[in-house]
Amino acid sequence: MNQDYRDGPRRVGQVKEITSLTNPIIKDIKALSAKKSREETGTFMAEGLKLIIDAMELGWSIRTLVYAKAAKGKPLVEQMAAKTVAAGGLVLEVSEKVLSAITRRDNPQMVVGIFQSQWTNLSDITLEADDTWIALDRVRDPGNLGTIIRTADAAGAAGVILVGETTDPFSLETVRATMGSIFAVKIARASEQDFVTWKKKVSAYLVATHLAGAIDYRRIDYRKKPTVLLMGNEQSGLPETLARQADALARIPQQGRADSLNLAVASGVMLFEARRHLLSLSEDS
Repeated sequence: MNQDYRDGPRRVGQVKEITSLTNPIIKDIKALSAKKSREETGTFMAEGLKLIIDAMELGWSIRTLVYAKAAKGKPLVEQMAAKTVAAGGLVLEVSEKVLSAITRRDNPQMVVGIFQSQWTNLSDITLEADDTWIALDRVRDPGNLGTIIRTADAAGAAGVILVGETTDPFSLETVRATMGSIFAVKIARASEQDFVTWKKKVSAYLVATHLAGAIDYRRIDYRKKPTVLLMGNEQSGLPETLARQADALARIPQQGRADSLNLAVASGVMLFEARRHLLSLSEDS
């Protein structure tokens, strides 16, 4: 990995023009498509001017701003470039060929940002009475994870907990699927045992979806205490070791021949049902 990029930019205040795919900085940015590089550098890529504006407004640390030559001079792009420089970041003006290579798209967004990854420590999570978190056991599909993060944001959830070996929330595919919600939702990760230990410490009301669930998800009172919704793996569902920790095992009644729902769809159903209960509580008070 190129030393200048790994340890932070050395060209503060300078816009560097790059047209070659063999440039070391470009190689380092392209390497962020691999999980290993993202973990080593603690950075990830986000595409699109709106996402970059949102991220910077929410206080995320930008390391590098990359924009196509065609975007040069556009007011919002210039503003983001100035903010990047002010934050000590590097600004790159590149050809569309380079931008396509970075994003792996034929028609890429005109602006790309490289941001510092942010994780919430499980031990630092303190639950408020009206909080809802969603925990995902071994979620593997980047599109599903991104959609769930986006849905959690829309439903007003406090955050997402990734349990066990999961796909990377900062992969390019997942970040795209979040449509910017990756910057607005807290993301934590934990082993199965650490999650169980944490759940007991915080006294959360754990509602797990399960094929053997005895309670219709609409009949559960999500207002008892801070709620954690636990969703199983896409293929194998929730293991018994986690199901036994649940305070309620929920089922989502279905008709037709489908034997299960897509994980992102099921998560959306649960998130908005929990939100409905919280809204009714605020209306009653």
